[in-house]
Amino acid sequence: MTKAEIVETIYERVGFSKKESADLVETVFAIIKDTLSAGEKVKISGFGNFVVRQKNERKGRNPQTGEEIRLPARRVLTFKPSLVLKNILNEEGSGEDGGDAVS
Repeated sequence: MTKAEIVETIYERVGFSKKESADLVETVFAIIKDTLSAGEKVKISGFGNFVVRQKNERKGRNPQTGEEIRLPARRVLTFKPSLVLKNILNEEGSGEDGGDAVS
């Protein structure tokens, strides 16, 4: 799903104008980005947690040459889905194969 599709869905379901829907989506994403940039967690009840983690500098290897290189320290974003979301994703019958395998 793209940002434009989210805007369209809000427009259809809530009844805001397309501009209001777009402004709302942009504002929500800006708040999430600002919060994560500040190093804070974003917890969305029933959906999951976004957390910024610090990865230390480490050794790596160039896969083409085999040469050892140093990978710099960096911040990475992780997402941990809530139990509610996990259950929705794993409900019986919601998978591509219909949920039950035939032996």
